[in-house]
Amino acid sequence: MKKWSICLLGALLLITACSPDTNEEVVQEEDTQQETSIVPSYQLSDENYKMILPYEPSKARGVIVNQVANRMDIDEMEEGLRRHSKEVYDPSKYFFQEGQYLDEDTVYDWLGRELTESQLEEAVADRIEYLKDNEMTVNEENIRREFQLGLNPPIENENSKEDQEANPRYLSHILEQNFLTKNEDNTVNLKGISIGLAMKSVYRYQTETGGPYYYKDISNSEMMKQATAIAEKVVNRIRNMEGLENVPIMLAVYSEQEHSSPIPGNYVAKMNVAGGETSLSDWDNINEQHILFPSDEGKKEYFDDHELVTSFGNEIANYFPNYVGIIGEGFYINDELKKLTIEIPIEFYGKAEVIGFSQYAYGLVQDMFEDYYDLELMITSSDKVESTIYREAGSDTPTVRIFH
Repeated sequence: MKKWSICLLGALLLITACSPDTNEEVVQEEDTQQETSIVPSYQLSDENYKMILPYEPSKARGVIVNQVANRMDIDEMEEGLRRHSKEVYDPSKYFFQEGQYLDEDTVYDWLGRELTESQLEEAVADRIEYLKDNEMTVNEENIRREFQLGLNPPIENENSKEDQEANPRYLSHILEQNFLTKNEDNTVNLKGISIGLAMKSVYRYQTETGGPYYYKDISNSEMMKQATAIAEKVVNRIRNMEGLENVPIMLAVYSEQEHSSPIPGNYVAKMNVAGGETSLSDWDNINEQHILFPSDEGKKEYFDDHELVTSFGNEIANYFPNYVGIIGEGFYINDELKKLTIEIPIEFYGKAEVIGFSQYAYGLVQDMFEDYYDLELMITSSDKVESTIYREAGSDTPTVRIFH
C-alpha cells in the first residue's frame, strides 16, 4: 500500500498574477523511491475536491469507455458518483484521487459472466492440463476461484435468444473513487472509497457476430435485485484487499440509458458501509433524472419547463428563421430543476452574426428564465462551439464568452 507524507512550503511563491501560492508539497514513498507531488491550496469552488498532482489516473483507466456504450452515461456516472460522495466525504476535508485498487484486469474479470458448472469444469481441466504440460505448480482451488470472478449471470449458450433473454448482462462497469485526508502528523491516508455500479436498463445483445441486435427492457426492481447481489460480492472482495479492510465504502447504483439515448441515465440508490463491515444495509433511494426538451416525456413530466424551452425556441426562430431547432436537457433532483442546458445549433457566416445572436440570446435569458437553477446555453455551428452563456443559480448576471 502506498505511504504518503506532507510538508508545507516554507515560503510564498509568486505567480504571474503576483498572488500568493501556498500549495502543499507531497512526497509519495513507495518502496525505496520517492516522488514529489503537489496538493493545490485552492479549490475551483467549495464544491470541488483538491486533487494530488501530477494527476494519477485510475488503475482501470479506459475500461469504462469499452463497457458503457453511451458517452453521456460515461460522463454522468463519473461526475454523479463524485457529487454523491460529497455527502459522505466533505470536499473541504478530503482530497480526491481516481481509483488505485481495482485495476484493469480486476474490473474486466468482475464484469464477465460467472461460469456454469460444466463450463467451470472444462475451464479448470484445460488450465490444469496446460500447467502440467509446462511443469508448473497446480493449485486447483485457486484455479477455480480465478474462473468464478464474473459478477454477471452464467449462460449456457451465448447464441441462444432464449438464454440471452433469461440471463442478461446486468452489470456494465464498476467505478472506484478514492478519498484521502491529512493527519496531524502530516501524513495522508486513504479514508474512504466510493464504488459506482453501472446497471443496464436495456440489455442490447446479438446471438451471432454481425447479426441483428435485440433489446430487452430491465425493470427497476429486477435491476436493484441484481445490484444488491452484486454489491454484496463486491464489498466482500474489497474487504479482502490489502489496505481496504477497514476503509468506509459508499456504494451507489447507476441506471444506464439505452444505447442511443441523447441524455444520460442517473443514480437511483446508494448506501454506506462502515469500515470493517461487510453486511449491507437498506438502499437509500435517489430521486434524480435527466429530461430531454422538447420531448413527450418532458411535456408529460415537467410541462411548464417544456413550454418554456419551446417558447425560447420560437423566439430564436423569429431572429434566425433557418435554424434547425434547439436541444434542451434538464437535470432534476427530487423533481426540482437544478440545471438546464440548451444547445442552439446555427450556421453562421461571420463573427458579427455570432456576436449579434449571442447578444439576442443573452436578452432572452434575462427575460425568460428564472434564476433558481443553473442555466447554460451553447451556441454551436457545424464544427465548433461559437459562444456560451452561463448563469449560476441565484445570479443576476449571466456570463457570456465568444470564442475566436
